[in-house]
Amino acid sequence: MGSWVKISKTENGFYVNLAEDQDKGATIKLLEEKGILTNEEQEMRMKKLYFNVGSIHIYNDDFLKTNAIEDNSIDLIVTSPPYNVDVQYENYSDDIPYDEYLVFTRKWLTKCYSLSKKDGRLCLNVPLDKNKGGQQSVCADITTIAKSIGWKYHATIIWNEQNISRRTAWGSWLSASAPFVIAPVEVIIVMYKKRWKKSRKGKSDITRDEFIEWTNAVWNFSGESKSKIGHPTPFPVELPKRCIKLFSFVGDTVLDPFLGSGTTLIACLEMNRVGIGVEIDKKYCDLAIKRLKERGITQKKLIKMF
Repeated sequence: MGSWVKISKTENGFYVNLAEDQDKGATIKLLEEKGILTNEEQEMRMKKLYFNVGSIHIYNDDFLKTNAIEDNSIDLIVTSPPYNVDVQYENYSDDIPYDEYLVFTRKWLTKCYSLSKKDGRLCLNVPLDKNKGGQQSVCADITTIAKSIGWKYHATIIWNEQNISRRTAWGSWLSASAPFVIAPVEVIIVMYKKRWKKSRKGKSDITRDEFIEWTNAVWNFSGESKSKIGHPTPFPVELPKRCIKLFSFVGDTVLDPFLGSGTTLIACLEMNRVGIGVEIDKKYCDLAIKRLKERGITQKKLIKMF
């Protein structure tokens, strides 16, 4: 029995393939694949690392362009992407034509797929639909795109954030002419890459009562205040907390490619996960760091891994 090593250059660095040759080349079994970055690429990655304490990492970068995260390295992605409903972000136009929005969605979901492990999971918080700028089936369209990329569907969780009182659009008031039908809920689309069952045994930290309640796919808890957080579309810590405890093990790596105000990393900090956030806007990176410090990130003992 012999062995061989193949080194190849890719856009993400050098890859080393260590393989085993059985019966003089009759069977080749891939044993290991490791990514090795050049010095220049390592330096570029460090430049994009905006904040790091223990297992919490923030990259000030464009998610579509960043090379800061290795392929096949993420256990769980929890995120809420731009909704394309004219939210006033600092560095993103949230009112592009819907077909362009779906093209953008395909690009970042494709990158998420590459970064995820084979048993990696995706929890995607989006509207069920939208009425502003024309009625669109957002959840259905994004789910269809994700499946065409290779993501496999698992479930849709309904998040009832109980904000019906904020409704102002009725269409034709008290008339069958053109009434608006609006669902005052959002959804969390749950998908996975290749296999649903985790390939390794890990430590779960979910309680019996949490498991019973959260596996019922209607979640009832309030949304977050924009003015309190200082971000146009914050979600409450309860949302990533539930996703993280239900769908990942202690010590797993969790990614939020649209970090915003840092809520997903706060949940990672409190739930003892490795947290990676990518945010294009420096202002929101600073806001995320501020919120993490308020939660005691510099004082807490961060993840004793294994």
